[in-house]
Amino acid sequence: MDKNTGIGLLLMAAVFFGFMWLSPKKETVTDTDDSTPSQLAQQPATPDSLSATEQEWLVKNIILNGEPVILPDSTHATRLNDGNINLTVAGNTVSGTVTVDGKTLDWADISRRDLKKMTALEQRKAVEAVRTASISMGRYGKFARFLSGNDSVLKMENDVIKLQFSAKSGTITRAELKKYDTEYTPDESQKRKEKVVIFNDSTNSLSFQLPLPQAVSTADLYFTPKVLNDSTILMSLPMENGAYWGIEYTLPKGDSYVVGIRIVQENMAGVVESNNRNLIVNWKQDLIRQEKGKMFEERNSALYYKFAGGSVENLSENKNDKEEREAKVRWIGFKNQFFSSVLIAERPFNTADFESTVLKNEPYFLKSFSAEAVSNDYDWNASSPVRFSLFIGPNLYPLLSDLDKHTVADENLKLTKMIPLGWSIFRWINTGVVIPLFNFLGSFISNYGIIILIMTILIKLVLFPLTYKSYLSQAKMRVLAPDIKAINDKYPGTENAMIRQQKTMALYNKAGANPMSGCLPMLLQMPILFAMFSFFPSAIELRGESFLWAKDLAAPDAIISWSGHIPLVTEYFGNHISLFCLLMTVTNIIYTRINMQNQSGGMPGMKWMMYLMPIFFMIFFNNYAAGLSYYYFLSLLITIAQTYAFRFFVKEEDVRKTMAENAKKPKKKSGFMARLEEMQKQQQAMLREQQKRNKR
Repeated sequence: MDKNTGIGLLLMAAVFFGFMWLSPKKETVTDTDDSTPSQLAQQPATPDSLSATEQEWLVKNIILNGEPVILPDSTHATRLNDGNINLTVAGNTVSGTVTVDGKTLDWADISRRDLKKMTALEQRKAVEAVRTASISMGRYGKFARFLSGNDSVLKMENDVIKLQFSAKSGTITRAELKKYDTEYTPDESQKRKEKVVIFNDSTNSLSFQLPLPQAVSTADLYFTPKVLNDSTILMSLPMENGAYWGIEYTLPKGDSYVVGIRIVQENMAGVVESNNRNLIVNWKQDLIRQEKGKMFEERNSALYYKFAGGSVENLSENKNDKEEREAKVRWIGFKNQFFSSVLIAERPFNTADFESTVLKNEPYFLKSFSAEAVSNDYDWNASSPVRFSLFIGPNLYPLLSDLDKHTVADENLKLTKMIPLGWSIFRWINTGVVIPLFNFLGSFISNYGIIILIMTILIKLVLFPLTYKSYLSQAKMRVLAPDIKAINDKYPGTENAMIRQQKTMALYNKAGANPMSGCLPMLLQMPILFAMFSFFPSAIELRGESFLWAKDLAAPDAIISWSGHIPLVTEYFGNHISLFCLLMTVTNIIYTRINMQNQSGGMPGMKWMMYLMPIFFMIFFNNYAAGLSYYYFLSLLITIAQTYAFRFFVKEEDVRKTMAENAKKPKKKSGFMARLEEMQKQQQAMLREQQKRNKR
């Protein structure tokens, strides 16, 4: 390379780097939904200054949404003051200051980029702050001034609940139940129990999307809190000329779990200038785990809702689910096994969307619920256009059934449907008999183990006639067993099946025995057994109540536990062995053996099946509440005692004598026997006809 070539390359490099140095640097501008269409069409080429379009929008937004003021020279102007930005518009002229990093800069110096009074970075930050404020005013209108502020916490409580409110979003951020302790403790060595917290901070969000030309969510706004009295708090957004929009919360004194929520406003019709009448309620909550057994708690947690004047429905308890309802909805409930949060509307929502997500591998949470409900009759001229009642409390049947009197709704809310008490007939037994009896005993007995014992004895006394009749029928069948065997031996083979059946039924009729009378009493007892199966896992009264070795009658009474996941075993049996369930199983095997001795005949292969059933029940019941296993254990013990008592007092010789005396008396055929004989005659006629055709 010669000298001239080197000088040429150096000159070219100098020109290139000089061009790069002097050229303006472009910065990427990302379009967002916060900008208006005209703003997106004319984004500035540099962040150092506002474009002509942005300057025009800034003036327009301050005039429309700023605070009217009168300047010292009596000029009418509009001012934007959000703390860091203090700009005034008089005519089309913008003046004022912008504070950046604690330094106050004049808007005129910022606009002409006077770098003698500020650094380039400060100038850019000031322009960006004003640009952001202008975009926010374009979207939020009069509410833009509430996008920044100071957060503060207010507390309110009564005898049963403690609430915490936040100025940021103006909503309830924490709800604690004072009379209930959480049974779930990640650290088993922790002896002190914490109070049940239904939701806390980010686990719950209840916000309103205001009916404005562009969506404004109260979750983004800073409210001014005001304590009106010892039971009422107002979260307000004050405007000019005495206008304001706010949310009023009322928590009655005493033992009320219902929070009154009222939207309040003054002179807002002239402020917002909106024809939109759709108020949208957004509610989200992560369900906090409260109980020891996560599997059973998860199975009994779901999102519930009720149609106005209609039925109560719920999303799936076992999997992710969602629903879109184009119908009027009266209330929405986020239900845990023993606790719920229910939002009840004075006027039903017109539409609602629901979603439930199971939170897998989450130690502290069960599910995530979300609901978006729309009310399309919002009135900006009304002083209180919308009212709600928010229930935050236990799933206690008497409490939920009484809530109709203490909410804003004017219909039967059917909130007790959130308590799973079984199908119609089982639910009727629970609500009409079991729960009233349980509450009556609980009014003067404090030990729930004793209450369950007394209930079991009372239920057994009511069922005693059926149990006695069932045993008597079995005794008659045992007495007739030799005669039935003689008939079977005398008429063997399939060709004599009809004759055997006729002779057997004649024997039953003569002796006054009915083979169905032993099964019918047992069938009549089944609804009570199934009703109790639904009642005990749903009874919050048993939660945290100890009896003997069981520390919590609403949870499994594990005496042996192990860690780790065993396929199939963990899913169905759990990681423990429950003692009451084990006792129930042993007692059930003993009862099965006694019951098999009371029966005559039967298939030998069925005996093994009868003995396997208690084992299957143990696998099924091991994860259920200790109170349920305890009830079945007591019930089986009493049944065994009754059986031995029947054996002592009911002698087979006496039964045989009674049946012999019945055989001497003229018998009128019962309807059942008459129908059975008629069926036999028809079968015989068909058999003879078939035999004739075969001979041809």
